[in-house]
Amino acid sequence: MADTEQRDRGVTASVWRALVGPPLRWRDVTTQRITPVEGLPALSLDALTSVAYGPEAIIVVLAAAGATALHLVLPITIAIVLLLAILVFSYRQVIDAYPNGGGAYAVSRANLGHGASLVAAAALVVDYTLTVAVSIAAGVAALTSAFPVLSPDTVVMCLVILAVVTVLNLRGLGDAARAFLLPTMVFIIGLLIIIAIGLIHPLALHAPQPGVSLVPRVPLEAVSVLLILKAFSAGCSALTGVEAIANGVPQFKEPRVKRAKRTEALLGSILGVMLLGLAVLADRWHVGPRSGQTVLSQIMAMAIGRNWAYYVMSLTITLVLALAANTSFGGLPVLASLLAKDHYLPHLFALRDDRQVFAPGIWTLAVLAGVLLIAVRGNVLTLIPLFAIGVFTGFTLSQSGLVVHWWRTRPPRWEFRAALNGLGAAATGVATVVFILTKFTEGAWVVVIAVPGFIFLFTRIHRYYLRVGVELGLGEIPGKPEVKPTVVIVPVVAVSRLARYAIGHALSISPHVVAVMVVQEDADGSAERAQHVQQQWAQWDPGVPLKVLHTEYASVAEPIVTFIDEFREHHDKEVVVLIPVALPDRLWEQVLHNHIDFILTNALRTRPDVISARITMPLDGDDHHPDGDRPGTG
Repeated sequence: MADTEQRDRGVTASVWRALVGPPLRWRDVTTQRITPVEGLPALSLDALTSVAYGPEAIIVVLAAAGATALHLVLPITIAIVLLLAILVFSYRQVIDAYPNGGGAYAVSRANLGHGASLVAAAALVVDYTLTVAVSIAAGVAALTSAFPVLSPDTVVMCLVILAVVTVLNLRGLGDAARAFLLPTMVFIIGLLIIIAIGLIHPLALHAPQPGVSLVPRVPLEAVSVLLILKAFSAGCSALTGVEAIANGVPQFKEPRVKRAKRTEALLGSILGVMLLGLAVLADRWHVGPRSGQTVLSQIMAMAIGRNWAYYVMSLTITLVLALAANTSFGGLPVLASLLAKDHYLPHLFALRDDRQVFAPGIWTLAVLAGVLLIAVRGNVLTLIPLFAIGVFTGFTLSQSGLVVHWWRTRPPRWEFRAALNGLGAAATGVATVVFILTKFTEGAWVVVIAVPGFIFLFTRIHRYYLRVGVELGLGEIPGKPEVKPTVVIVPVVAVSRLARYAIGHALSISPHVVAVMVVQEDADGSAERAQHVQQQWAQWDPGVPLKVLHTEYASVAEPIVTFIDEFREHHDKEVVVLIPVALPDRLWEQVLHNHIDFILTNALRTRPDVISARITMPLDGDDHHPDGDRPGTG
């Protein structure tokens, strides 16, 4: 028998399986675990690529005070690198103390209470979503800058990149990490070589630079503590992504803790060297903002010249910026699974799919980021003001939580650790406040609203699960099961093979079966049709009574519901409504049926005292049947 619908579904399933890979056994899940080197593209690419916009953010703020203020880029970067060292040290401790992942959420939950943990979780969800959108938009922006003809397709390219990253993560974090490893290594090694050449012997230091200097000749504001704080907080955007490794500890191969800590140290070392190297070169060469040129592009051009190496690195930076979205796909699904286990998100988020990944979290992140990219039309400048507030909120809470953790546990040298984390919490807290105050009117208000919105959602979901747990008696030993006799009600429209099929299954459930047929009293020929069906029923004699329900209304469901109510008034039996449905083998043929089953199921779905079910009889798909038209297959 030709089964077109099943064949189409089979083709779709085969294509999808080719994209995401075959199912994995639990013992095979280690193939998707990552090593420290693979952890760089999987969980650290966001932080590593932040060197493309972190130093520039500092220089843009300082440029408002004129060219003489640009020399502050180096001391501010040194302060940021010191904060990076504190964060790396802190999150290595988080990995030790909370090896199941969760990062700021796990630390806050254990040490600061549920309220603070929900703030951390909401902030991280917002940050992860923004990280995906900003990374992809920044990568596409770099590409359209090199090839302006592609600008009209910005949103399409953003969504295509998002789809590719999503599918790779549905295959497993290991596959995504290995796919992104080569461009990540080219980016790291290439940029370190460029910095070394610039420090030792720049090749094109005095070559003319395209674009126009954006440094005002007359300072727009004086150098002040507020300006320095603004530059510091802006430059701290280079630290986004440092927390992702602590959130994704379960993704590493055994020994997970050791490998995760090694990756955190590797990230801190590489990022710190890059930031300091770029800051030294920017300070030495008096690099300022220019139209059409990023700070990183200027430094690369001065160090090695605008040759093939420059363009290879430019394309690599474009690629890794877009792929930096992978950091969020490694962190948010694990965070969402922890929230689900704590009953703050639907339990669906704690389930793994055939590839042993938290697919619901991956899909949710992809949808949220896709909606955001469409809303801002892929414009990275619209997203930047929203960026980093969430992650710095998480930084502050995790550092504060560790201070409490050291005070409670008091291990050796706990005073030093607590002081270090306290200093980090103060620095990231100041940066968060400055971010909110200086970027509020530019779009940061969206984050200020979104975080409480997520917290409200978490609490409502948690409240529901608590109520359901009480009503279900979870954790209690229930009484003995209650057994009641069952009556099965089968709606029919005619004597047919479909009626025989349904009644046969109904009798296998219970010997007490009643068939019902709804007849509209004033419909043309309805009385004759009802009488004809009753005569056929008596002639057929299936051993089941037929109850004809008369109605003056058009509704088919209402008379059956009324019959059920009257039946329950006189009988203490379980009621099962078994709805027969003919199932064509072609998808388009399904629209030719009347779908009374949907109407009746919808009418009964809120009735806890009635069990409704559909029994489907597949049709053979023949275009010609010896019996001709078969009324009642409806």
